[in-house]
Amino acid sequence: MDVYEVIGRRRDVRAEFTGAAVDDDVLRRVLGAAHAAPSVGMSQPWDFVVVRDPDTRARFHRHVHDERARFAASLTGERAETFDRIKIDGILESTLSVVVTYDPDRGGPSVLGRHAIADAGLYSVCLAIQNLWLAATAENLGVGWVSFYQEDHLRSLLDIPASVRPVAWLCLGPVERLQEVPDLERHGWRSRVPVERVTHFERWDGTA
Repeated sequence: MDVYEVIGRRRDVRAEFTGAAVDDDVLRRVLGAAHAAPSVGMSQPWDFVVVRDPDTRARFHRHVHDERARFAASLTGERAETFDRIKIDGILESTLSVVVTYDPDRGGPSVLGRHAIADAGLYSVCLAIQNLWLAATAENLGVGWVSFYQEDHLRSLLDIPASVRPVAWLCLGPVERLQEVPDLERHGWRSRVPVERVTHFERWDGTA
């Protein structure tokens, strides 16, 4: 696959995981791709926690579904009905999980390029996550980003230091297939907007 095909095939996977094993060499390649991401000041402020333990994943799954219930309670009408049909995670179905964290102290107090934009390190971690996701897609693996959790809960669950921020819990593993249409679009939650609607020239209100 070329890079454009990989980008086009990438999906947020929840229900399609098979639970089959992930070869250690494949996992190493995927994590290596994540670690090859660009980072502000070459700070490389990420870490990757590979979680295979069923008990840890089950405990996190219970927390996620408590948070899902809280969000669901905030919805009404058609929005509530639509959300009720959406599966939000593949924590138990996937082979393993990778938690990606951000260490703002990585690189010392004077990270080149972060003096004016404090969040540049966090943006770097997001680039590592995207690299991981695209590499996994190229390896015919699915990835699902779980975002229904409290950071302090995850930090406590995995003994993450107080100074380090958990950014993403990613479910990873072989899939039956990758859906042609993203889940949220398929269920009518949101549709992808045309790129022309989010492209500006020279100024915010500039059009082609």
